[in-house]
Amino acid sequence: MKVTYKNPGLEHSINSILLFQGDDATPFWSNSLLYFYPQLDKELMRGLHPEAKEEYLKKELSLVWRDLLDEINGKVELYNLHFAKYHEQIEDALSDAFEIDTRSVFNDLVGNISLNPVCPRFLEERYFDIFYKNSERGALGMSLHEIVHFIWFHVWNKHFGDSYSEYDTPSLKWILSEMVVESIMDDERLASINPYYPRENGGGCVYGFFQNMIIRENPILETLCTMYQGRSITDYMELSYQYCLDNEKEIRQHITEAEKKY
Repeated sequence: MKVTYKNPGLEHSINSILLFQGDDATPFWSNSLLYFYPQLDKELMRGLHPEAKEEYLKKELSLVWRDLLDEINGKVELYNLHFAKYHEQIEDALSDAFEIDTRSVFNDLVGNISLNPVCPRFLEERYFDIFYKNSERGALGMSLHEIVHFIWFHVWNKHFGDSYSEYDTPSLKWILSEMVVESIMDDERLASINPYYPRENGGGCVYGFFQNMIIRENPILETLCTMYQGRSITDYMELSYQYCLDNEKEIRQHITEAEKKY
């Protein structure tokens, strides 16, 4: 398992941003763009059709890109050097967590440095985005979150024999995968190099709306972490997914309310 960080260019950033700026996007996903780029006109963007919205973003963010280009190119080198420093340590920890030799899988992952403050991942295409404002430590912490997704669904797919098309939002399988990152990250070999874990360090390694989610009078992340202890990874997958199925209505209701806020 290896990540190579790259500068994919401005067009990649625009396309990535547009994924979270549709008319149906909730504030949780869309408003961070306006926080980091206050020069963008929210009301104007809301009234534009997709092609015009793309042109508007290109026009406004091309100036930002020009000013940041040297910084972004510098971070390509910085991120790659920092990842290489801990590469073997990460592989050892994830091999134990997922009960596979991670050295033999996902050696072609790409971390694209982007203007997008929301960082999507693309499982089958084997790349994910990293917001350029991250330090090298922050980029590694974000990358660990994404790497867990890639390996989780690799093992999941082999165990359940389902389809990769089922692993994106709003699927319950996606929701579960976002939560279990905290269970995996508890390994000291990962926790020690992740500035976002534990939560007190930097806001947490999973979305905030999971951190305050209470199901059956217990924090859901604590419930999942307890399930993880002492079980094989596939037993954990089966048990945790059944738990989510049993409580799907409450889980989705909590997320729906949380996504209305930023």
